[in-house]
Amino acid sequence: MERRKQPPLVESSACLCRVDASLKSVAGAKKFVPGSKLCIQPSIKASIHPSKLKTARGDRSRSQSPLLPGLPDDLAIACLIRVPRAEHRKLRLVCKRWYRLLAGNYFYSLRKSLGIAEEWIYVIKRDRDGRISWDAFDPIYQLWHPLPPIPGEYSEALGFGCAVLSGCHLYLFGGKDPHKGSMRRVIFYSTRTNKWHRAPDMLRRRHFSGSCVINNCLYVAGGEGEGVHRFLRSAEVYDPNKNRWSFISDMSTAMVPFIGVVHAGKWFLKGLGSQQQVLSEVYVPETDNWYPAFHGMVSGWRNPSVCLNGQLYALDCKDGCRLRVYDGDADSWSKHIDSKMHLGSSRALEAAALIPLNGKLCIVRNNMSITVVNVGGNNSRGSEDQCWETIAGKGQLKTFVTNLWSNITGRNRLKSHIVHCQVLQA
Repeated sequence: MERRKQPPLVESSACLCRVDASLKSVAGAKKFVPGSKLCIQPSIKASIHPSKLKTARGDRSRSQSPLLPGLPDDLAIACLIRVPRAEHRKLRLVCKRWYRLLAGNYFYSLRKSLGIAEEWIYVIKRDRDGRISWDAFDPIYQLWHPLPPIPGEYSEALGFGCAVLSGCHLYLFGGKDPHKGSMRRVIFYSTRTNKWHRAPDMLRRRHFSGSCVINNCLYVAGGEGEGVHRFLRSAEVYDPNKNRWSFISDMSTAMVPFIGVVHAGKWFLKGLGSQQQVLSEVYVPETDNWYPAFHGMVSGWRNPSVCLNGQLYALDCKDGCRLRVYDGDADSWSKHIDSKMHLGSSRALEAAALIPLNGKLCIVRNNMSITVVNVGGNNSRGSEDQCWETIAGKGQLKTFVTNLWSNITGRNRLKSHIVHCQVLQA
């Protein structure tokens, strides 16, 4: 008997299926999203943090008041979707109908279709005692926002992976629990519900694995496991539309990746083998094949990197104030973008992540300072000095004090350091 295929957990395109049942605006709202259609989708899985929610039944349209007094619901929605994202937490507290509207796919799909969705930076960090915490940064208002705590199984975990699917779901997977060892567990945070949810477990227990997202599917490969053969060759992929994991071809050799990037539709990985030798491999999703990589792109690649608009960039110094650009024609990292204002070599100022943000490059450091680089503005003469902008920082005096204190007390005494950094849209 053929297994019934489940509809997608989250549809990236706009749909009208998650509108409050009492709204009369489904037909009218279609004019805001050309080509949108009704679809059948299950509700997002129950939150990890349980809450008591009463299921509404029957037709409530006659008894309920409109979303905004004096306005039809379609116009009310047109107003609410334009409220800045920083205020959405307050909107959810107004009434149950507003809460249901903001917790569904429809509201944020509409914002995305109209080009008013906002990107925030999410930083996961570990303190001196090994505890995990995280924060969200709003680049428009340049403010840090509180978030629901990370579930207990990841509060002290080591070597867990992190990736974003559908632009709004942040996944944590694998890792090593200090007491239970290597894990298969997968959880995800949704910007649409502001809660953590469970996802299907991985097929293998692994930590310190490599991961990437291609065509909105999550790929995980290598890492360490339990037992004699700790270094893993196996790889697997999670498809959110099918809501399940499946194995893909094994890597050529077992590896613990320490860096990876997707470029030209291929997944490049670089890591250490069982004999502590440096290995490089590339995966081609179309053919489901791995093969060793030895060319110039991999040989000169050693720092966090990201692909933006088809161009590959990498950090070229510890403080992230100089970038390297991969030249595909010469097969080398021969181009550079330099801010000409370096911060120092302390670990607090060390660049921990390079991520894309609103069409620009974003550098995040361990002291939570953030610099945005407009790589599209470094072509004209004289524009290179103006393309670097600090949107969250400690100031020049505090930077000087940080370097001085680091030299006095030693560079390893950090209050916290960044483990993962991602961009989520809502």
